[in-house]
Amino acid sequence: MVDYHAANQSYQYGPSSAGNGAGGGGSMGDYMAQEDDWDRDLLLDPAWEKQQRKTFTAWCNSHLRKAGTQIENIDEDFRDGLKLMLLLEVISGERLPKPERGKMRVHKINNVNKALDFIASKGVKLVSIGAEEIVDGNAKMTLGMIWTIILRFAIQDISVEETSAKEGLLLWCQRKTAPYKNVNVQNFHISWKDGLAFNALIHRHRPELIEYDKLRKDDPVTNLNNAFEVAEKYLDIPKMLDAEDIVNTARPDEKAIMTYVSSFYHAFSGAQKAETAANRICKVLAVNQENEHLMEDYERLASDLLEWIRRTIPWLEDRVPQKTIQEMQQKLEDFRDYRRVHKPPKVQEKCQLEINFNTLQTKLRLSNRPAFMPSEGRMVSDINNGWQHLEQAEKGYEEWLLNEIRRLERLDHLAEKFRQKASIHEAWTDGKEAMLKHRDYETATLSDIKALIRKHEAFESDLAAHQDRVEQIAAIAQELNELDYYDSHNVNTRCQKICDQWDALGSLTHSRREALEKTEKQLETIDQLHLEYAKRAAPFNNWMESAMEDLQDMFIVHTIEEIEGLISAHDQFKSTLPDADREREAILAIHKEAQRIAESNHIKLSGSNPYTTVTPQIINSKWEKVQQLVPKRDHALLEEQSKQQSNEHLRRQFSSQANVVGPWIQNKMEEIGHISIEMNGTLEDQLSHLKQYERSIVDYKPNLDLLEQQHQLIQEALIFDNKHTNYTMEHIRVGWEQLLTTIARTINEVENQILTRDAKGISQEQMQEFRASFNHFDKDHGGALGPEEFKACLISLGYDVENDRQGDAEFNRIMSVVDPNHSGLVTFQAFIDFMSRETTDTDTADQVIASFKVLAGDKNFITAEELRRELPPDQAEYCIARMAPYQGPDAVPGALDYKSFSTALYGESDL
Repeated sequence: MVDYHAANQSYQYGPSSAGNGAGGGGSMGDYMAQEDDWDRDLLLDPAWEKQQRKTFTAWCNSHLRKAGTQIENIDEDFRDGLKLMLLLEVISGERLPKPERGKMRVHKINNVNKALDFIASKGVKLVSIGAEEIVDGNAKMTLGMIWTIILRFAIQDISVEETSAKEGLLLWCQRKTAPYKNVNVQNFHISWKDGLAFNALIHRHRPELIEYDKLRKDDPVTNLNNAFEVAEKYLDIPKMLDAEDIVNTARPDEKAIMTYVSSFYHAFSGAQKAETAANRICKVLAVNQENEHLMEDYERLASDLLEWIRRTIPWLEDRVPQKTIQEMQQKLEDFRDYRRVHKPPKVQEKCQLEINFNTLQTKLRLSNRPAFMPSEGRMVSDINNGWQHLEQAEKGYEEWLLNEIRRLERLDHLAEKFRQKASIHEAWTDGKEAMLKHRDYETATLSDIKALIRKHEAFESDLAAHQDRVEQIAAIAQELNELDYYDSHNVNTRCQKICDQWDALGSLTHSRREALEKTEKQLETIDQLHLEYAKRAAPFNNWMESAMEDLQDMFIVHTIEEIEGLISAHDQFKSTLPDADREREAILAIHKEAQRIAESNHIKLSGSNPYTTVTPQIINSKWEKVQQLVPKRDHALLEEQSKQQSNEHLRRQFSSQANVVGPWIQNKMEEIGHISIEMNGTLEDQLSHLKQYERSIVDYKPNLDLLEQQHQLIQEALIFDNKHTNYTMEHIRVGWEQLLTTIARTINEVENQILTRDAKGISQEQMQEFRASFNHFDKDHGGALGPEEFKACLISLGYDVENDRQGDAEFNRIMSVVDPNHSGLVTFQAFIDFMSRETTDTDTADQVIASFKVLAGDKNFITAEELRRELPPDQAEYCIARMAPYQGPDAVPGALDYKSFSTALYGESDL
């Protein structure tokens, strides 16, 4: 410090310590342009001048007393420049040039100029203030100069939330006094007239000094005096104003109030430092609490979804068949309900879970936290594996249901066919055993025996004709057994009875033939005409029975081609009816001829034809039955043809819609891929465009619902194939779910980019530059860059990663950041995460530790009491619950380890 004793013998100053004002430059031009009201052409308001004199004098003395001196008259005591230079040395902590010793006017001007030059060297623009005016004792200019010094050394460095000077000081006052009733700080003049704001500032930092609740708004003088006296006595802030001057002035001087308030700000700067540290900690803890909440939500949602998959898969893997079509169709309806009602919400939950997981990981990256690792068995990959297993079981279950319905339909058809053929055969065999066992040949005449032989031959022919039906019955029973028909026992019992009876008939037939042949030598007469009738009537009768059986046979078809094939076969059968009718007329003619011969020869026939039981009446009756069954068969086939035509209409209706919806979904998937790569405009524009695009997709849902309705009609009609389209309802559903998931993921990617941009302070121009660079090197538009593409991208952005040792090392470092899993691909999200870390600052564990150390008063530990005093209640308890006890040598009871807690927040160590 300069020795001023030689220059001014009236004072004896000792060496002074550095003042509390900070040195250093910094332009005051903008602020001074706003604050400059020292106009030479205007007179200072007398009341304001009085307040400024008192305030500025007190402020100067608060610093000069550190050098063992003071001033009495502000416009007189600075005229020689000595105390002015001394004041600047105290508040700046720097040495000024040595003052001149003479007492002449020129010496004084030179000293004042040295002071003014020093002020100017600090970046302060002095407006209309000259050394001559200060030396001449110009009060207005002197006060203006002191105000300039106060601005530069007491107010300029005040900053709250990136504001500065006056605005920063005002914001600090507003925040500190916000909780106090009747205090509303809006300016530095009338907001302070009632004195409550001064008292609130003191009470906020030193509540034991002020009884705020006892102050009255209608007693401003008492309030002001109370604050000024307490500040002077306990805070070492000199009284700079008189209460009466403030109260009796319509608008107190703004500069005087600002000067006074800045002294309070600096007096409480330690508390401000603690508050800043507390704010940083609160911000970090809030991020951690929110992330923990998101993790808990993920775990809960993942557990619920996995539990639903675990419960659903056994149901889909249940392959226990039912006995009837109705029971299996109920299972199919239950499966449709699952597809329409139960599964869609779970698809949405799965999609939302992935979105939440990605958003959480983005937030963790942005806050320098370690990546979230779900608990064992609840990874996204676990959910995807479970979902894949679910869809495999689902596909297999549907195929099984349809195959079972086909099987049961086939079984019902075969069982009915078995019953019809068995009934016809049993009707035919009725009485045959008794006839074969009859010993009528023992008392018959020769002609009767021959007739019996012919009759037996006819029966053998009839028996042989029925062999095919018996084999059909046995074959149907075997097929029912192979298809696991539920009533196989009764079918087998009935079939076995028929087969045993058939074997018995064969044995009896053979025995009767031997008996008849044994006596055949004694028999000579045979009625050839009756025999011819019998031989022709029996097969014709059997043909009619077969025709009636075929005309009444049940049929099952699934396509229009199959029914048309049956109609063609039926038409072919009808074309044979004229020939059959001629055969019938020929057989009847044989019978009439026999009667005619007998009548013409006066032969008396004994009863019916001895060779057959098929009478002309039977033939005519069965022929009439055939004639009746033909139109009924026509009607049944036409009905089935109409049904198959309706089914074909359903197929074409479904295929027409599916052939539109399927390509639409594919096109939308391709469009989304292009959109995600070629995004233009701001991220908000992109997000708005994507959400509008998402709404257009959701608006398309009625087309899918219509397709579901058509698909249900197809299933209810038991239609199992469709040659008119390659799209199944399952393909459409999967495509739709993928489309919804893809657009949701794309929207989430943009939202995460917005989160990254906002959290890291990335400008829109930077984000567009990142996107343009990435897209330029993404040649295949796959949404990811290979190592060489990524290297070229980095080079375009100015990174030195050329092919030398240093460049390769730098590139490998960057790749370890953007591709930690060594997949060989760099996604856009990983790229912007890297660029944001490279270009912005984030909170670190060291910063949080430093903040805790401020709250702890530089101790290596902190106590629960200190946490509760400095932090909001919920965040204080959050820290207390998670901090481990401090184990250092200087530990005290209840000491907590804030260092390990801080590093754990960033994943650098475990608590």
